[in-house]
Amino acid sequence: GRMKRFRRHGHDSQRDKLKQELYQFNKTVEHGFPHQPSALGFSPSLELLAIGTRSGAIKLYGAPGVEFMGLHDENAAVTQVHFLPHQVELVTLLDDNSLHMWTLRAHKGVSELLEIGRFTLTGPPGIPEEYVGRRNLECVEALQENPLNPRQVLIGYSRGLMVLWDLDRRCAIQHFLGTQQLESVCWMEDGGNILSSHSDGSYCHWTVTGKDPQTEPEKQETPYGSFPCKAISKILQISTRQGPPFLIFSGGMPRASYGDRHCISVIHSKTHVALDFTSRIIDFFVIRDGERDPNALVVLVEEELVVVDLQTEGWPVIQTPYLVPLHCSAITCSHHVSSIPLKLWERIQAAGKLQNLHYSRKPWPINGGQNLAPDPPQRDLLLTGHEDGTVRFWDASGVCLYPMYKLSTAMVFHTDADPNDNMNQSTEGEWPPFRKVGCFDPYSDDPRLGIQKIHLCKYSGYLTVAGTAGQILILEINDEAAEQTVEATVVDLLQGQEGFRWKGQARLDLREDPVTFPSGFQPFALVQCQPPAVVTAIALHSEWKLVAFGTSHGFGVYDYQQKNNILVRCTLNPNDQVALEGPLSRVKSIKKSLRQSFRRIRRSRVSMRKHNPNNAAKLQEINARLEAETLHDMELAPVQRKIEARSADDSFTGLVRTLYFADTFLSDTHAGKNSKEIQLMHRAPVVGLVVLDGRGAPLPEPLEVAHDLARSPDMQGSHQLLVISEEQLKLFNLPKVSSKAKLKLTALDGSRVRRVGVAWFGSSRVEDYGESSLVVLTNQGELHVVSLPSIKLQVHYPCIRREDVSGIASCVFTKHGQGRSLAFIHFTESKTNLNVLALTNFGVLLSVIYKESTCVLFSFTVFVFTGTSEGTATTMVRFVMGALGPESIASNTKTCMLSASLTI
Repeated sequence: GRMKRFRRHGHDSQRDKLKQELYQFNKTVEHGFPHQPSALGFSPSLELLAIGTRSGAIKLYGAPGVEFMGLHDENAAVTQVHFLPHQVELVTLLDDNSLHMWTLRAHKGVSELLEIGRFTLTGPPGIPEEYVGRRNLECVEALQENPLNPRQVLIGYSRGLMVLWDLDRRCAIQHFLGTQQLESVCWMEDGGNILSSHSDGSYCHWTVTGKDPQTEPEKQETPYGSFPCKAISKILQISTRQGPPFLIFSGGMPRASYGDRHCISVIHSKTHVALDFTSRIIDFFVIRDGERDPNALVVLVEEELVVVDLQTEGWPVIQTPYLVPLHCSAITCSHHVSSIPLKLWERIQAAGKLQNLHYSRKPWPINGGQNLAPDPPQRDLLLTGHEDGTVRFWDASGVCLYPMYKLSTAMVFHTDADPNDNMNQSTEGEWPPFRKVGCFDPYSDDPRLGIQKIHLCKYSGYLTVAGTAGQILILEINDEAAEQTVEATVVDLLQGQEGFRWKGQARLDLREDPVTFPSGFQPFALVQCQPPAVVTAIALHSEWKLVAFGTSHGFGVYDYQQKNNILVRCTLNPNDQVALEGPLSRVKSIKKSLRQSFRRIRRSRVSMRKHNPNNAAKLQEINARLEAETLHDMELAPVQRKIEARSADDSFTGLVRTLYFADTFLSDTHAGKNSKEIQLMHRAPVVGLVVLDGRGAPLPEPLEVAHDLARSPDMQGSHQLLVISEEQLKLFNLPKVSSKAKLKLTALDGSRVRRVGVAWFGSSRVEDYGESSLVVLTNQGELHVVSLPSIKLQVHYPCIRREDVSGIASCVFTKHGQGRSLAFIHFTESKTNLNVLALTNFGVLLSVIYKESTCVLFSFTVFVFTGTSEGTATTMVRFVMGALGPESIASNTKTCMLSASLTI
């Protein structure tokens, strides 16, 4: 007995060694648009842009691929960022009165961002006796040094007074007696003139004469004046070598009619434009070219970064190579495809280029540093589905997520959208001269368009997308624009069941007339489920030209070559009333009523502006009503989430969670029925299915073997079916469907399997050795790796905080990991310090599904398994910081480095 035990122990330690070679766990850097930006800085000498956030993160961006990140220990908002001129240092000011000094320092050939000093102001400085009883000037709003004499500083007080102070003589040279509340000041380059902007929407021009005091400005203007205007919060005047200067300011809009607009006005000679943004303006600056002429206007708004080319006629926007908001419209699902064949990649790229003709031809104007990351070894795509019915294709091969192409499905249907409802289309002579800029658009004209499931076959170029109102579109890529009619096949999933009343949304109306689709993915077939419930599962088999789809009522299989249904099954339990009403109807109705109130108010504002510009009382009434509605809806929303979470367990008996195509053995005789049903005794929902071939390997994907990218499955030995439920894994022999083995995954802690996928783990030591394993994520945020076909637990790691429910719900794994590493992305709506996105250069990323409940989503976190030795892992991944909650970040290193260096 002792000998046996010893031998087994030896085998175990050997397996442990192998586990270390197969599985390693790293967390990578994060990308995407920073959550809640609060400050902006720019260094013209380093050509670096800095963004600070409300949770104390600081991010630096240079040439595409050059990014640095740091985190203040204090969880306080960054209010200002200043680069020291001609140095590699910057200073941040936080709203807890602390100042921090940061530097970029070379470390092993790459630069990293480090905090090198801090100073906290404990309270206001002591007030000298002689100031007592003097007029209270209120706080200092502005400090600006004279561009020609840094020893002279202009101090602006919020009451309106400005003082020019001499630092050497420690006395005032001149007082400027403004009467309006001060917002900002700006020196002109000659050092002799000053602009001040004020809370009533006016700005003043002052001259430094040395005659004290100056009681009147040279001139005072209210650009959008006559009716009361909002404050001009920042103003710049920039001279040009020949010709008039540029005047650029934010705010100043007429209060009653355009008080809700976020605008920056640019005035040059006879050209005057009010750039109209869809989210709040944080800050802006101007980049100048070598000859000192303005080159580009860089604007940071709450949801995106917009750069306007000031040298090309019409001032077009320059496309940003990074910081593109993933959440232009709320993300509803996503899908990742790795190793895209070059031909398909080039076709998608070409279609995308045609969509970008309205962008400036000028190169990206911020080029600091040098990207040292090696070229990615393969082409990876991330597809995000959005609430407005678009699917966006992102180049996810490297570290920067870059937008490649946008597909819109709305043109297939008649929707609530009124094409003339774009209030931002500028018309001749309109005042103010608005021009809509940026891509962030939180309004969706019809929530039924929302994309719920996406599947792209990279070998055939077929794409299927499914939506919120039971619509499934099948598309193929075409390099030319084409006019076509999309044929609809209606599928009755209730299959004649009696007594059911669908109380949810109506289906979308299909356009009868032919539609001209631009080059790219063009729809050629549409399956419409009745009742039009949310599509909850989808599978595409491009070799057999089949699409399978499921909702809360049943599932079907559609042949998209013959354009007909092959199979329809109702999965409803006759007593399941919840499924019939449409469980999402209340969530949607809340969101819809909110959205409609916003649209209503926007429309009413427009019509009032057109018909009765003085109708301020009416407007106030609408505002009050909207506010009341919004508050009422907000009170409803959290309750709704509780109901939704519970109903998923108790009443969705018919909800189809997973669909899987397999070529395997089901029937033990040649005749007879070809379907069998397995009922799991513990009655937990089934979340995944995998068929293993005679060698115990998962079946390859459609067309994978035909393209020599996978070994043919073993069809000689008997196959096995692995059924993954929320609580356990169970293995059945096929075709007998007899139970073979099981693994209970969940303990007594209320743990449930949320996401599951199969991935290939390559050994870090032996070149061609690897194993297929099952990757499982639970509702506790834990990741388990289970060996196949033996279904034994290999390793587990805590990944996501269990409170981050939506983060856990959004993870899905790809079927195969052909690279050396497997990563998974998840969206998070929790307000952790950094809500952004990370990707690896290598291997497979996982698709993500997200059921949007109440908040617009804009963040990712990624974890990576890598099967290479320590040294190579750092070369490939080269990021050293976690992206969980603040508590885990604090225990990690302070900064995050990326493969980049900075040369000064």
